[in-house]
Amino acid sequence: MMVMTAKVDLKKIMLALAAAAALILSLILLLGGGSDTTQTAAPAVSSNDGRVQFLKDFGWDVTTSPVESSQVKIPASGSQVFDRYNALQKNQGYDLTQFAGKNVMRYVYKINNYPNATDPVYATLLVYKNQVIGGDITDTGPKGKIHSFKVSPPSASTTTTTETTVPATTAAAT
Repeated sequence: MMVMTAKVDLKKIMLALAAAAALILSLILLLGGGSDTTQTAAPAVSSNDGRVQFLKDFGWDVTTSPVESSQVKIPASGSQVFDRYNALQKNQGYDLTQFAGKNVMRYVYKINNYPNATDPVYATLLVYKNQVIGGDITDTGPKGKIHSFKVSPPSASTTTTTETTVPATTAAAT
């Protein structure tokens, strides 16, 4: 009969157990804690207060009530105008193509703290099932632009990668 023995290094076993524990903890945080992170990243905008807070989180001071709220339908098929507007949405992490043909709520708020504005500036939120799915900031001035929710400093160039040349009246119909 042959008997084999092996010498076990306690330090190697402890390191292996620590690595396994770290891996398990990482998986729990990624998989188990994911729902909490999603709720934080996409705040509930089922109420007016939630929508106002969403815009405040970007640095905008807006009127406490929307100047307009209506139901709009996301176009079922693309067009040149829709594609340009959706490019703006994609730049800020949204994509309207997955909502093609669906009715969504559109809330428009007047912005009170837009840098160097002489004409009204509006924030538009597109909301589907209490989640923001897109939107923009529209400067209605003669040289105004439509751009993402992110506040641009007044000293920044007027042309950025998050701006689009969609006329304000066309974007409002989207």
